[in-house]
Amino acid sequence: MKTSGNTILITGGGSGIGRALAQRWHDQGNKVIVAGRRRAALDETIGDRADMVAVELDMEDAADIGHVAARIVADHPDLNVVVNNAGIMRSEALDAPRDLTDAAATILTNLLGPIRLIDALVDHLAGRPDAAIVTVSSGLAFVPLVFAPTYSATKAAIHSYSLSLREQLRGKVEVIELVPPGVQTGLTPGQETRDGYMPLDDYIDEVMALFAQVPTPQEIAVERVKFLRNAEAEGRFADTLTTLTERSRPK
Repeated sequence: MKTSGNTILITGGGSGIGRALAQRWHDQGNKVIVAGRRRAALDETIGDRADMVAVELDMEDAADIGHVAARIVADHPDLNVVVNNAGIMRSEALDAPRDLTDAAATILTNLLGPIRLIDALVDHLAGRPDAAIVTVSSGLAFVPLVFAPTYSATKAAIHSYSLSLREQLRGKVEVIELVPPGVQTGLTPGQETRDGYMPLDDYIDEVMALFAQVPTPQEIAVERVKFLRNAEAEGRFADTLTTLTERSRPK
């Protein structure tokens, strides 16, 4: 993926990793379209920056994804990079029957939403030079956080989907998987200042350095996430799962 001269669509661009990526890529000379549910948050991401555009988008709504994708292509035919960053995370107890609203919303936003958006834009991207799709999984795709089971499952699915997508689009569209560790963002209550989570600016610094490598790595995995990413390959999956579970067990 080239580092400048792109037109980049970033979902979940109103906060956290999406906002930080949008601003850094804009600083590098890219046109950036930030998408999300909350217009006020998107406007905060943009501030007074030129060549940044806000688009309201509900990743749970199939019709909205289709309509917004068509409008973006019409308004920005130079679109060549799509970053599927929008995501939600909910704690869930599995030891009794429950309301599955949170689980359904997590699957719609984290998994089906990116699948639908990629489907809506893949023909356009395949016809653009230097086209790329960035999927955002998680270290929890490789070792689940047992107290966020649906979130972890959707991220494991995104990792698997990215592998298939990369092979099917080889030679047409570059597919890059971004694999964050726990980062100090607003993904869950109190996470912005939670001990043990990576400061957002430090995370983005390392991510941008990885994106600048030539060729771009197929997985953008900072050092902090390799404890999870490589646990199974290094023969320490069970111990890592136990450690992660004990660290995150509700008090």
